[in-house]
Amino acid sequence: MTKTADQISLDARRATRFPVDFETICELGANQEIRVRIANISAHGMMMADVLEMAKGDRLTVHLPIAGRMEAYLVWSHEGRCGFEFERVIREPDFLAMLDKIESR
Repeated sequence: MTKTADQISLDARRATRFPVDFETICELGANQEIRVRIANISAHGMMMADVLEMAKGDRLTVHLPIAGRMEAYLVWSHEGRCGFEFERVIREPDFLAMLDKIESR
């Protein structure tokens, strides 16, 4: 049985999220970079604690330690928070190393 897009997205929402307080850079298209604060992260996505002028489905590239530049798209936004799903899942060893790096800052 193959999964639908909604089922895959629900699986990503069930991924364990880790609370962080991490400031990084995002690219919003050609020659536009902004500083953002990530409030939680999983291998499948992240929540930012910043107001972004974006619509559901809009894409950005976030700079993460270990994982590098990750493309993500906006899934939801509400009251100054934004949830993004990564285009690709971060492999477990890379994700754990990234968390260590983020938490050591």
